Amino acid sequence: MNKTELIAAVTQSAGLTKKDTERVINAAIDAITASLTAGDKVQISGFGTFEVKEREARIGRNPHTREAVEIPATKVPAFKPSKALKDTVAK
Repeated sequence: MNKTELIAAVTQSAGLTKKDTERVINAAIDAITASLTAGDKVQISGFGTFEVKEREARIGRNPHTREAVEIPATKVPAFKPSKALKDTVAK
């Protein structure tokens, strides 16, 4: 499912207009992104937790030349599903 299909599904189930649904979904994504950028965790009960994890610097290898390459430290977004979501998907 892509963003357009998500908007269509939410529009149908919520009874909102497509334009209103798109604004709501974009606002939710923007709010989650802003919170993660600020270093905060976003917990949605029954769905899961979005957070920022830090990866340490490490040495990798170029697969073509086998030369060692330093990979710098970075921050990456991560999602941890809730137990309820895991159980629903497992059925």
